[in-house]
Amino acid sequence: MRDRFSAIYTAALADILDARGLHEQTLPSSIRALEPGTRVAGPAYTVKGAPAANADEASYDEAIRKVLAMLGDVPAGHVAVYACNQDVSAHLGELSVTSLKTRGVAGCVLDGGCRDVRFILDEGFPVFARFVTPEDSTWRWELEATQVPVTIGRVVVEPGDWVVGDEDGVVVVPSAIAAEVLAEAERKAATESEIRDAVRGGMPPLEAYERYGTF
Repeated sequence: MRDRFSAIYTAALADILDARGLHEQTLPSSIRALEPGTRVAGPAYTVKGAPAANADEASYDEAIRKVLAMLGDVPAGHVAVYACNQDVSAHLGELSVTSLKTRGVAGCVLDGGCRDVRFILDEGFPVFARFVTPEDSTWRWELEATQVPVTIGRVVVEPGDWVVGDEDGVVVVPSAIAAEVLAEAERKAATESEIRDAVRGGMPPLEAYERYGTF
């Protein structure tokens, strides 16, 4: 499944979800890959956090221990999906990425901030984030829960939903229909390849739509 999701483009998935009446499955356009051309696909391991109530040495130690334990729990092949609920500080950095990559995690999608960008790019680990900043989150943010439903923009992400990202953005496919949506998207992509050849051969767009039923 992960290889097939990695090979399909997000626009095809979004179109199939739209056709099924699921119009709120694309994450905000501000969440972009750190490296252009990056792709990511895998089941979601959800992470929920909030601004920290306190900022002292004791709360720092407690906060970082929670985050480090969470990083060790993300299963191989999954995508860590952070709903940070905060517009400042970096919720992911190089050492976290190194740990995730070493254990076979597929990537990370952050509705939040990232730092150590150059080191992360050198690791070649897929990261999609909303912003970058050098500011540490441990003093300012705390982990609340993992593997619970999280809301990012208009999208509710459930643990196990398939998360797929490419140059166009990030789409979330509900796990209950993931196999069906993937198969339909693959058929759509194959049809679009035929349309591409037809219009390159001079077929007018409307004629192509009438022949193939999509454009």
